[in-house]
Amino acid sequence: MTAEEQEQGTIAYVALGSNIDDREHYLQDAITALNQESGITVTGLSSIYETEPVGYVDQSAFLNMVIQIITVLPAEELLFTMLAIEKRLGRTRDLRWGPRTIDLDLLLYGDHQLTTPDLIIPHPRMHERAFVLVPLTEVLYKRQDAAFEFISAHLEKLEGKEGVILWKKAQ
Repeated sequence: MTAEEQEQGTIAYVALGSNIDDREHYLQDAITALNQESGITVTGLSSIYETEPVGYVDQSAFLNMVIQIITVLPAEELLFTMLAIEKRLGRTRDLRWGPRTIDLDLLLYGDHQLTTPDLIIPHPRMHERAFVLVPLTEVLYKRQDAAFEFISAHLEKLEGKEGVILWKKAQ
């Protein structure tokens, strides 16, 4: 992290998903929890989209969205904070791609590229997932982020966009 980023913070993008109980409530609780963490400020929200599950398909539909944050936390510390919030909100990891109260994925962290045992940035599978790219493109566009052109080009080529249904428009 550069000295300027330590002072002003790094812009990062986080994907949120939920498919258990009151899905919207879990999304809102996660956003509130992130915003209450020292060193994290939520600065942008996409609309909420409903999508069918991927991988393990015998489960309820998901609500997905992406948020923009500014953080002074290093990327790995941000990841561990996100994992702690998932746990507080009842997330269990019993089944890969299984049902979950909340899923938080760090997609982008400034223009950094990082590969550690715990974290890969940019998120290694985000370019394959319309349920991530649709809301990410929306929030990038609204926030005038330079990554918009690059991400929207990936979205144009991606199949399955029709399965990402607007559920609730961002305010």
